[in-house]
Amino acid sequence: MLYLKKKSTNDFVGLIFFLLIIICIVGCAVSKRQIKVCKYKKPALVLPATTKPYTVNGVSYYPLPSKEGFVQVGIASWYGKKFHRKKTSSGEIYNMYDKTAAHKTLPFGTYVKVKNLSNSKEVVVRINDRGPFVKQRIIDLSYGAAKEIELIGPGTARVHLIALSREVGKIKSGNTQKTLVEAKDFNRGRFTVQVGAFEKRENAERVAGRLRVIFDHVTITPYEPYPTRTLYRVRVSLSENMTEAGNIVTRLEYLGFSETFVVAL
Repeated sequence: MLYLKKKSTNDFVGLIFFLLIIICIVGCAVSKRQIKVCKYKKPALVLPATTKPYTVNGVSYYPLPSKEGFVQVGIASWYGKKFHRKKTSSGEIYNMYDKTAAHKTLPFGTYVKVKNLSNSKEVVVRINDRGPFVKQRIIDLSYGAAKEIELIGPGTARVHLIALSREVGKIKSGNTQKTLVEAKDFNRGRFTVQVGAFEKRENAERVAGRLRVIFDHVTITPYEPYPTRTLYRVRVSLSENMTEAGNIVTRLEYLGFSETFVVAL
């Protein structure tokens, strides 16, 4: 009887040991399957399984939900040969044949899907420059990007922009897998407000003098859109979010400055 009892205890201990091994194997398999998700420490968003990706250089990018993302509708233009091989605001050398773009506020490196609303053609571009420095326009496309959506001929077109976010992993939800993407807060950053650009510095100084009575931070910055032309840009305020910068624009418009717009630094 003692022998049988001892054997039963050993079997029980062996069964527990076997179950522990199985649990470890399953845990390791899950860990390996979701390693990209586990290692990603920054804020992320889970997207619906039906969201369509856009692949750029082998990396998948997804449109962000409207609540967390960035959507804009307005006029697009393009720039080409006069700026080819010159330094952009990000420090990169501009290549007119690449699919890049200039935007006033989106962070450098952001990928954006641009849809030409006149013909429904689309292109994905990477923001690497600042501009266009005209209130009515929202994006300046490189020659290569503009050509893809047939913007070269007309020069400008009404477009729809949506910011894309890089895929960083997958999460299992029931019987489906959902995509995990970087979460970006486009409302936060370092912003200023451009009041105007003047060909004569004395005109810029006169406007800046008026604004210094109201604002603590007023700057005059030389800018060369072309090798033979210099403009003097007058900008006011430093803001950490778009809401605050937008309030400055409203205030300036009330004071009679109708061509103001927000620019990221």
